[in-house]
Amino acid sequence: MATELKLPELGDNVASAVVVGVLVKEGDTLEAGQPFLELETDKAVMEVPAPAGGKVEKLMVKPGDEVKSGQVVGMLGDGTSAAASVPAKSEASPPPSPEEPKPQTPAPQPTPAPAPVKPPALSAGTHKLIPAAPSVRRLARELGVDLLQVVGSGPAYRISESDVRRYAEGGAAPVAPAGLPAAAAPTLPEFSKFGPTRREAMSGVRRATVRSMAQAWSLIPMVTHFDKADVTEIEALRKKYGPRAEKRGGKLTMTAILLKVVAAALRQFPKFNASIDTASNEIVFKDYVHIGVAVDTPNGLLVPVIRDVDKKGVITLAVELGEIAAKARDRKLTPEDMQGASFTISNLGGIGGTGFTPIVNWPEVAIMGVSRSEMQPVWNAEKGAFEPRLIMPFSLTYDHRLIDGADAARFCRFVAEMLEDPFLLGFEG
Repeated sequence: MATELKLPELGDNVASAVVVGVLVKEGDTLEAGQPFLELETDKAVMEVPAPAGGKVEKLMVKPGDEVKSGQVVGMLGDGTSAAASVPAKSEASPPPSPEEPKPQTPAPQPTPAPAPVKPPALSAGTHKLIPAAPSVRRLARELGVDLLQVVGSGPAYRISESDVRRYAEGGAAPVAPAGLPAAAAPTLPEFSKFGPTRREAMSGVRRATVRSMAQAWSLIPMVTHFDKADVTEIEALRKKYGPRAEKRGGKLTMTAILLKVVAAALRQFPKFNASIDTASNEIVFKDYVHIGVAVDTPNGLLVPVIRDVDKKGVITLAVELGEIAAKARDRKLTPEDMQGASFTISNLGGIGGTGFTPIVNWPEVAIMGVSRSEMQPVWNAEKGAFEPRLIMPFSLTYDHRLIDGADAARFCRFVAEMLEDPFLLGFEG
């Protein structure tokens, strides 16, 4: 008897995903739980496990196809013929001959069809994909929580374990984005009348970026503060201790150093390591320091998260950063790899530019943007002369509902001082 291979709820806040890999072919034998598809969903590539074991009789999708939750993507057989499941024709006795009167039986009483089993009442969003990882779903089942009732606090409203626990304990949920007024996009002109055009479908990564950026722009009143730091000394240390990181399998980059510096700043200024709960009119201060790092990949911008940055050394951070960046470029990030950040760093120094205004990733309240360092003449008052110094421009975009301009200026000055005098990091970090 054949079994349908259906897509489960994919943990994505959109109605579809894109097939990026088919891991089996028709005729292969699958074991229960064995991955058979790779889907791109909400900035991650996820494997889809088989619901049961058996032989792959038919595959209905190929790489590049767009699929939806619950869609049948293949058929799984157990070796028996489908015809075996068709009931045989009745072998009851033939009707009485014309000579014999038919037995008189009472007219059958109409029997109402059995009422269909009514499923549990679900919210209006039943048919939407639930943005939750498998571990979160498992926790929800253990706690008896209907994930359709939970509004996530993560990027693109992804539901975390803390969201499930808060809901189970009767805590307030974040403000749902559905209630926000949204201006309808105007209809595009017919570009082909001006010349040749071509269309290309957005990737899952780009669609997720569109959603999250529009969400952040509509929710957060943003202001950007610009500053610069003299990184001459710390750049010398970076080159000096780079071989140590290489022996550990990492690369000592300025981003790795910035992770440690920013972690110290977040401890010094906890308001930047917080979120705003508008439902309860409270500020949520986080006792952990998890920092997201923007990674440029061929598939778009991804933001994996380095956890407990304040508890790790710079070389350890360099190794972890290299590993998670490689996962991002290879499209091997899981939803967990991109959850839980309380601050984000976006370093474009390797490409160029003198400054930019990064967009805050809601529900975070701040993000740092780093641009290319360059040698500049700096006046040395003690020597009475100019001397060449390596100057790094950086910016801080912040949520003005929580952070004031003076707060941002002090935060940036702290970061600059840590970079200009690395010895201070031993005290503050």
